[in-house]
Amino acid sequence: MNFDTVIIGGGLAGLLCGIRLQEQGQRCAIVSRGQSALSFSSGSLDLLSHLPNGEPVNSLDTGIAALQAMQSPHPYALLGAERVRHYALLAQNLLAECGFATQGHVDTPHQRVTPLGTFRQAWLSPTEVPHKPDASKTIGIVGISGFLDFQPALAAASLRKRGVNVSAEEIELPVLDALRDNPSEFRAVNIARVLDKPENFSAPYRALLPLSRRYDILYFPACFGLVNSDVFAQLNQQLSCPLFLLPTLPPSVPGTRMQTLLQQRFVRLGGTWMPGDEVVNADIAGGRVTHVWTRKHEDIPLTPKHVVLASGSFFSNGLIAERTGVREAVFGLDVLQSEGREHWYRDDVFAAQPWQQFGVITDRQLRAQRGGAPIENLYVIGSVLGGFDAVAQGCGGGVCATTALFAADRIGASGESK
Repeated sequence: MNFDTVIIGGGLAGLLCGIRLQEQGQRCAIVSRGQSALSFSSGSLDLLSHLPNGEPVNSLDTGIAALQAMQSPHPYALLGAERVRHYALLAQNLLAECGFATQGHVDTPHQRVTPLGTFRQAWLSPTEVPHKPDASKTIGIVGISGFLDFQPALAAASLRKRGVNVSAEEIELPVLDALRDNPSEFRAVNIARVLDKPENFSAPYRALLPLSRRYDILYFPACFGLVNSDVFAQLNQQLSCPLFLLPTLPPSVPGTRMQTLLQQRFVRLGGTWMPGDEVVNADIAGGRVTHVWTRKHEDIPLTPKHVVLASGSFFSNGLIAERTGVREAVFGLDVLQSEGREHWYRDDVFAAQPWQQFGVITDRQLRAQRGGAPIENLYVIGSVLGGFDAVAQGCGGGVCATTALFAADRIGASGESK
C-alpha cells in the first residue's frame, strides 16, 4: 500500500501532523495501537512555563533564547522562537477548525484551576475550564454523589488556602443509578454518555439550579461534553450563575473530545486511519525508510515516501526502559539518556527526574538518527523526542503541536508526493 506519509502514533502530535499533511494534498496513513495519551489528558495544553533550571518563563521569546543559550537539546532550541510561535498559532487555528473551542493565546498564558484546587499555567484550555478566580467571588464546587474520581471537599480546601471563597457541595443524580451500581463503570466518560442525551438534560439542571442561586460561580466535574459542548452551553444559558468544568481522573472527557474531533477531521480530509494496529518492523536502505510492516497487515507492507514517528514516550511504549538502557521501540534510533541507571532518577520523588528528558535524538529538521547517521525521510515529533521534561517545564502540549506542524511543513516542502 503506497502512501506519501505514514505516521506512527495517533495522539496529539500524530493527528495534527496528519491533518496538516492532508490539507496540503498528501495521502497519509496513521497507524494507531489504541487509546492515546490524549484521552487521558485534561484537554489543556501548555507551551513553556519553566526553564530546565526551574526558572519561570514569562515570555516565550526570552524563554527559548535562554534554552538556546544553555545549549539545551530541547526541541524548542532546535526550532527557534520564530518557528515555535508560528506553529503554536497555527495549532490554535487548527484546533478551532476541528471544532475544539479553546481559550488562551501564545502571548497570554493563563492560570487554570485544576481538579486538586491548584493553579497551573496553560497556553490553551477548553472554554469550559475555569481560570484563577477573583477573590471577591463565592464559588461552589459541586460533586456527584458516589462519584469517587472527583473530590469537591479536597479541591475546596486547597482553594481556600489560596484565598478563594469556596465551599463544597454534592448533588444526587438518580439518572446515573445504573452506573453507580458498578464502581468500575462510574467514570466520567460513561457518565457523559448519559448526561449528554437531550432527554436527560433536566437532571443536572434541576440539581444545579438551586446552587446557582447561592453562588457567584459553580465548578462541576467534566462529566458531559464527550462529543460537543451543547449541554455546557445550555446549562450556562439557564442557570443563575456561570458554570465551569474541572477535568476528572482519566480517561478525561475534554481530552477524549479533542482526540475524537481531531481524528474525525483527519478522516474527513481523506486520511487513512488504522486503529488497533502497530508497526512491528521497517526496512531501511540507503539512509531511507522504504517499507513499514504492521501486525495486522502481515506480509503487505506500507510503502511511504516519508515516515513520521509520533509513538509517544514511556507511557505509550514509544520508549522502552531495559536494564542496560532505554531504546526506541520501532527503529532502534539513537536515544538521549544518562549513562547508568543510578543517574536516571533523583531520590527526591518530587524533584524533576532525569529520565523525563530521555528521548530520540534528531537533527535541526527533526530527522531521526541511528548510529549517528541521519535517516533522510524519517521525522520524529512529540513526546518521543528527547531533551525536555513535559511536566517540570510545562511544555508537553506545545512540543507535540509545534514539532508536528513543523515536520508536516518540512515534508510538504520536499515536493515528494505520489
